[in-house]
Amino acid sequence: MCLFRTKPSPILFFTSSLLHSALSSAMSALSRGLISRLRLTTATATSTSTTTTTTTNPSVFPFHFFFLRRFSSEALVDGTEFNQDQHQPKIIEAKPGVMTPNSKRTGVIALKCGMSALWDKWGARVPITILWVDDNIVSQVKTFDKEGISALQIGCGQKKEKHLSKSEVGHFRAQGVPLKRKLREFPVTEDALLPVGTEIGVRHFVPGQYVDVTGITRGKGFQGVMKRHNFKGGPASHGASLSHRSIGSTGQRDAPGKVFKGRKMPGRMGAKQRTVKNVWVYKIDPVRNLMWVRGQVPGAEGNFVFIKELCTRT
Repeated sequence: MCLFRTKPSPILFFTSSLLHSALSSAMSALSRGLISRLRLTTATATSTSTTTTTTTNPSVFPFHFFFLRRFSSEALVDGTEFNQDQHQPKIIEAKPGVMTPNSKRTGVIALKCGMSALWDKWGARVPITILWVDDNIVSQVKTFDKEGISALQIGCGQKKEKHLSKSEVGHFRAQGVPLKRKLREFPVTEDALLPVGTEIGVRHFVPGQYVDVTGITRGKGFQGVMKRHNFKGGPASHGASLSHRSIGSTGQRDAPGKVFKGRKMPGRMGAKQRTVKNVWVYKIDPVRNLMWVRGQVPGAEGNFVFIKELCTRT
C-alpha cells in the first residue's frame, strides 16, 4: 500500500486561527460578565446587611472585594479601600529635647574667610581661621519611612534662578525654601530631625567645643616627587647630570619586570577632599554669623567647608 502525504491547505490554518480567537474572545467576555455579576451580587448583599454585622466582621467585604479585584479586568480607579492601611507621615516639629550620648546632630555649611591670629590672656599667640555660616536652612528632611535613611539636607547662601538648572529650581520650589547656592546632606538620628525651613546659625556650636571640618584642599597642579612626596632628591653637585630632582629608580630588572602599584611618582597634587579633626571652636559671633576656630582648615579663601560635631576625641 502506498501512502501519499498531502500538503494541508492554508485555508484550514486560517479558519482554525479565526475559530481560536473567537473562542478566546467569547471565554474572556463570559468570564468578565460572570465576575461582574458576582461583584454586583456581593456588593448588594453587603449593602443590605446591618451596621452591627459590618462592625463585628469588617473583613467580609474586603475579602470578596480583593478576591474579585484580582480576577477582574477593570482598572483600580478608586483607592478608598487602601485608606485604612496607609501609614500616616511623621510630623517633625522644632521643639527642645534632651540629647542622648548616641544622638547625632546635623552639621552646617560655612565659607572660609581666611586666617588671622589672636593672643589669649597669657600672651600666647593662637592661629585662627575665620568661618562664615551664611544663611543655613533645612531644605529637605529624609526619614526611614520614605527614603530609608535619617538625614537633613542643608542649604547655604543665595543664588539667582537663572544660575540654577530646572531640576534644582524645581527641587527648591517643591520644598518651599529659597534658592540656595550650596547643598549638603548630613546624616542624623531621629531625635535630631528638624522641620523644613529651620534656620541654623553659629549658635549651633558653643565656644570650647571640638568639631570636624571637611573641605577641598588647594589645587597645586602637576608636581614632582620632591614637592609632592617630600623626596630628598639626587646629589646637588657631584655624581649627577640633570637629575637633581628626578624620581630615581622605580623598580628592578627582569624580576619582577614591572612597577608595583602605589609607587610614589610625579602627578597631580591637591584638590582633594580632606577632613581636619579635633578643631577647637575659639569663639562665635551670632550677629554676623562668624566662627573662629583654632588652626587651619582645608580649602582656599572663599571655598565652602562643612562643619559637623566631633565623631571621636583623640
